[in-house]
Amino acid sequence: MFVAGIDIGSRGAKGVILEDSQILSYSICDTGPESAKTAQLTLDEAIKGTGLSLKDFSYIVATGYGRVLVPFANTNISEISCHARGAHWYFPSVRTILDMGGQDCKAINCDENGRVTNFIMNDKCAGGTGRFLEVIADVLQVPLEEIGPLSLKSTQDFPFSTVCAVFAKSEALSLLKKGVAKSDILAGLHDAIAVRCHNLLKRVSIEKDFTITGGIAKNIGMVEKIKKKVGLEPVLAPDPQIIGALGAALFAQERAGKKGE
Repeated sequence: MFVAGIDIGSRGAKGVILEDSQILSYSICDTGPESAKTAQLTLDEAIKGTGLSLKDFSYIVATGYGRVLVPFANTNISEISCHARGAHWYFPSVRTILDMGGQDCKAINCDENGRVTNFIMNDKCAGGTGRFLEVIADVLQVPLEEIGPLSLKSTQDFPFSTVCAVFAKSEALSLLKKGVAKSDILAGLHDAIAVRCHNLLKRVSIEKDFTITGGIAKNIGMVEKIKKKVGLEPVLAPDPQIIGALGAALFAQERAGKKGE
């Protein structure tokens, strides 16, 4: 049996295909202006080389910001539930999840079955999100994938008074003009984001085991800062960015089973 989960996020779209409870393939694409086209592209990328077509899927679940606009999905489920389910598949012992997305962050608690027991989202400010880090990477003229490793080379953190994207951008430019090393600027910014994330997590409950999901979880500098603030070593999936889509695929598998009863 083949099922799929499609996660249309604010910055990235992810697709996961499961065959009999195992990941067969997955894809990660940029989110375009039209969610329906983005969804189709994401599925097309995921099925490349598998020999599958849309008619081969028993069930498809959509999640993420654009979940209601995925034309071929059988149903849609919130990304909070999907991240909890996906994280539980990898790590059944996980009870606390920090989902760091393109335009928001979420702190989630789940039970031993991967069901959400509590959650909270950050405010509407982009500070501390993937978009925020994209802006800072652009200001410093550092490729986005390099800002994490570069931040770890810092010899001192420059404290930032805010993680507001507008003010932090100005503050970073000012420090750059003063000759402050890019690594030190990035370390300070990562630290400010980690404080924000820690405060968010404290508003639910920080329990073992702890994981980070979303694209920012690929940033080793960010993970290191959060680890120090939280006081726990996070367990990380091989690709934390696909956890929401994986959770959607797991829900699809569950729904397909019920449909066949």
